[in-house]
Amino acid sequence: MFERFRAFWGGVFTPIARLLLKLGVSPDAVTLVGTLGVCAGALVFFPQGLLLVGVLVITAFVFSDIVDGNMARLSGRVSPFGAFLDSTLDRIADAAVFAGLAMYYVGPGDNEWLVALCLYDLVMGSVTSYARARAESLGMEAKVGIAERATRLVSILVVTGLADIANLLGAGEDALWAIPVTLGALAVASTITVFQRVLTVRDQSRALETTRPVA
Repeated sequence: MFERFRAFWGGVFTPIARLLLKLGVSPDAVTLVGTLGVCAGALVFFPQGLLLVGVLVITAFVFSDIVDGNMARLSGRVSPFGAFLDSTLDRIADAAVFAGLAMYYVGPGDNEWLVALCLYDLVMGSVTSYARARAESLGMEAKVGIAERATRLVSILVVTGLADIANLLGAGEDALWAIPVTLGALAVASTITVFQRVLTVRDQSRALETTRPVA
């Protein structure tokens, strides 16, 4: 589903990608600006309780992840460093989203347990990505699991935005409990995903060992 989403918006943003290339902007610069925008949206607005504003800012800059890829393909400047930078900055952006929510619960949200839950989601999201990257560095694959990056990011942003809209429209702060419910679901799903990836790599490793010729 997410690949179709990327394909659709990739076509929409192609003119912007072409324009930026004509202006001499590099794909890496767009990647960096996008990450800074996501971090600003999460770490500036979420701690103040401006959840909807934060979500809108983050969403606007998330699209840079599609634009920079388009630019790299159009310019023929797809490089290992570009892919490395993109993946590394994605991890920073994802962490900022959950860190911003943790800061919200330190402040206006005032709930220490939910701070811990946000931090758990942050850590497990990083472990999920690391497990896949480490597997690939060893010549194996671990692109499995029920909570990949796109699922985690879209889920928390959509729920946070809708919950704050409901709150602002008069439903009251009870509507904001949709956020910790989603955080809890993501915590469980991320944990399961890590185990799925560990087991997948274990099975691949055993298969490689049995097919390895004996000296």
